[in-house]
Amino acid sequence: MTRTKNCSLCLAIAAVAMLLFVSGKPAEGAPPAGAALPVPPLVNDCAPGIRGGRLVLSTFGDPKTFNPIASNEGTSEDIYRFIFASLLTLDLPSQKMLPGLAHKWSVAADQKTWTFKLREGLVWSDGKPLTTDDVVFTFKVIYDPDVPNPAIDLLKVDGKPFVVTKLDDLTVQVVTPEPCAPFEENVGSIPILPKHILAGKLAEKKFVSAYGVDTPPEGLVGSGPFKLKQYKAGEFTLLERNPNYFVVDKAGTRLPYVDYLMYQVVPDMNAMSLRFLKGENDLYEFLRPDEVERFKSEAAKTGRFQVKELGIGLERGFFWFNLNTNLNAKTGKPIVDPKKLAWFRQQKFRQAIAHAVDRPSIVKSVYAGRAQANFGYITAANKKWLASGLSEYAFDPARARALLKEIGIQDRNGNGILEDAQGNEIEFTFNTNTGNNTRDKIAIFIQADLKKLGIKVNYQPIEFNTLITRINDTYEYECVLLSLGGGSTDPSSSMNVLKSDGYTHEWFPKQKSPVTDWEARMDKLMDEQHKTLDFAKRKALFDEVQQIMSSQVPLIYTVSPISYVAVRNEIANLRPSVLSYYRVSWNAEELYFRKK
Repeated sequence: MTRTKNCSLCLAIAAVAMLLFVSGKPAEGAPPAGAALPVPPLVNDCAPGIRGGRLVLSTFGDPKTFNPIASNEGTSEDIYRFIFASLLTLDLPSQKMLPGLAHKWSVAADQKTWTFKLREGLVWSDGKPLTTDDVVFTFKVIYDPDVPNPAIDLLKVDGKPFVVTKLDDLTVQVVTPEPCAPFEENVGSIPILPKHILAGKLAEKKFVSAYGVDTPPEGLVGSGPFKLKQYKAGEFTLLERNPNYFVVDKAGTRLPYVDYLMYQVVPDMNAMSLRFLKGENDLYEFLRPDEVERFKSEAAKTGRFQVKELGIGLERGFFWFNLNTNLNAKTGKPIVDPKKLAWFRQQKFRQAIAHAVDRPSIVKSVYAGRAQANFGYITAANKKWLASGLSEYAFDPARARALLKEIGIQDRNGNGILEDAQGNEIEFTFNTNTGNNTRDKIAIFIQADLKKLGIKVNYQPIEFNTLITRINDTYEYECVLLSLGGGSTDPSSSMNVLKSDGYTHEWFPKQKSPVTDWEARMDKLMDEQHKTLDFAKRKALFDEVQQIMSSQVPLIYTVSPISYVAVRNEIANLRPSVLSYYRVSWNAEELYFRKK
C-alpha cells in the first residue's frame, strides 16, 4: 500500500546522464532485437495487436527511486512497475493470480510448503540468465534488517520470515511458519531483483541507494515489459520495450506492443488536463469529476478520445494528526509539540474533527456531485471486505463542539477561538502536496470548516517528495492530507498501514511496541487474519479492525470520488479497472495503437 499523488493524491534530487539527451528531447531509435523466448513463454490472452508507437502519460512528480523494495511512494511506482516482473501476476478484473516468471506452482498438504517452477531460458534485460538464485536473493534483501521495506509484514507470519530455498536453477521452495491466507498474492507479486547487479550493493550495505534515479539506463536491469531509456529530472522518464520480455500474444508476437512509454512531468493537474486535450498525451487516468462534462463535450466535438466512467474506486482520501510520542533523534526534543500532542492523541478530539468536516459540500463543490462521503478504511468498491455498521461522522458542528468540551476544549474568552484547559489556543499546521488541484480545494474546505469551529489551521502545501520525507523520515509535521493507493483488495495488503510497526502506519509509524491498547488489538487481529484460511472467520477479524479504525479515527476520511478516465480512440486492448490505482495503464504491455 503506497501513498498516492494524483486526484485521489499520490509521488531525489537526480543526477542526469547528459550523454543520453540532445537539447532535452527524448532520444528514440529502433528497439533492439531480443533473446530467444523461454520455455514455455507466457501466452497472454489479449487480442493480438500491432507493434510500434509511443504511449505518453503525464505525472506531476519525479520518481524518488527506481528501487522497488525501498520505495514507498507513487511516483517511483509509476516507473518501476514496468521494469520488474514477479513470480505470478494479478489479473485485476478477475482478481486471480496467474503465471508470471513461474509457469506453475503448488502447495503441499500442510498448506505451508510452496513450490514454484520458473520458465527455462528466462533472461534479464541485459541478457544474463534469470534463475532461482535471483528469487532467493530477492528474499534475502527483503529480510535484511538494514533494508527498510514497507512490504515486510506481508512476508511474515507471527513475525517470523518465510524460508526460501533453491532446489535447482528452475525450482524454488518457500515454507511459511504457519499457513498464510494471501500467500500467492503477497509472494507472487514481489518484484524479483537481479543478483548479479545488486548483490554487491547489499553486501556493502548500500542497497537502499541502489537503483537511484541517477542510475544509468544500462545499469537498471529488470525483467518487466519495459526498460529505462532516458530520465531527465523535472521533464520526463522514457522507457523502451524490453526485447527479452518473456510474454507473447496468441499469435506469437512478443509483448509489449508499443516501442516506448513516456511519463512527462507537469506542474499540476490543470496542466495534465491541458496536455491530454491538446493531444500530447494518450491516456488520462485521473480525470477529475468536475472536468467530466468539459471532456465529454470536447470528445463529442473532436472525435479524438472517449471518456469512461468506472465507478467508485479503491483510493481513499483522508487526513491525520501526528501522534508520535518519540523524541527527535538529533535535538532530543519531542517530535510533536507536547501541548498539541495532548490534543491529537485524544479520541474525542479526532472524532470532533471528523464531525466538523462538511463532506456534502466537498462532494458538491469539488467533485460536481460525482463522489460520496467515505467513513471507513476501505471504500465501497471493495465489497468483499467492507464491514457493515461503521460509525458515520455526519457534518455536525454542534456535536463536534460538545465532544471538544468534554475534553476541556472550548471558547473560554468569547473571542471565537477554542482553547484547552491551560488556555492554549487550538492551532496547527496542515500540509498536503503541491500540484494536486483537487486536494488543494479539499484542504481549503477543511480549513474553513475548522475555522468556523474556532480552530486556527495554517494551510501549507509542500512539494510531494519533501512532504514524504517529513512523513517517513523526520516526522516534522502536525497534520497531513493525502491518500493511499496501490496494494490490492486483500486485507493483508494493508499490513504496513494497520500494524503499529508498519512503515506506513501514518499517525505513528515503526513503533517498537504498540503504544495503545487499540493498536495492540489491531496488531493481533491483522496477524490472525493473515494466517486464517477460512474466509468467514478471516472477514470477521478484519471487520473488527475496521470497527476500531472507525471508532478511534486515527485517519479522518473525506470522500470517495467516482473514477473517470479519458483515452485516445486509437488505443486498443483497454481493460480499465477501479481495482488499480493505474486505471488504464495497469496492462500497458497489452495496449496498442490501431492503424488509421
